[in-house]
Amino acid sequence: MIFGEISKIVIGKEEAKELLMVAILSEGHVLIEGYAGSAKTLLAKTFAKVIGGNFKRIQFTPDMLPADVTGFNVYSPDGASRFVAGPLFANIVLADELNRTTPRTQAALIESMQEKQVTIEGATHPLSSTFMVIGSQLPYGSEGTYPLTEVQLDRFMF
Repeated sequence: MIFGEISKIVIGKEEAKELLMVAILSEGHVLIEGYAGSAKTLLAKTFAKVIGGNFKRIQFTPDMLPADVTGFNVYSPDGASRFVAGPLFANIVLADELNRTTPRTQAALIESMQEKQVTIEGATHPLSSTFMVIGSQLPYGSEGTYPLTEVQLDRFMF
């Protein structure tokens, strides 16, 4: 049923569709390699919609900071603070062109992918029980990219 609903919107990409279904059922994450225009965003958005989850896309760039991904605390003049959740607080997160950002920002995903939580200034914030990162990267060696570390690659099932 899920596969059929996705196929109404996304033509082809049969292997990617199957891997997404296996990963979500196994509480895993998927890394997709491809150039711009290869339906990665459409596939991720459609998958989120079909499973009834919410979707966030993070367009990674070289100038991003970890807080742009995880969230941050905002302090008021009276000293009170409130947490502003980053885009990781969704069911399906497309980490688009993950290898375009620095290793420091890439590493911000590790805790969320392994433990379904984010720690900001010592406070732990749980993520949704249905949580999956769909990482996309440009082909190895593309200009302006940073290789993913073994630790990062290990967080992806496929």
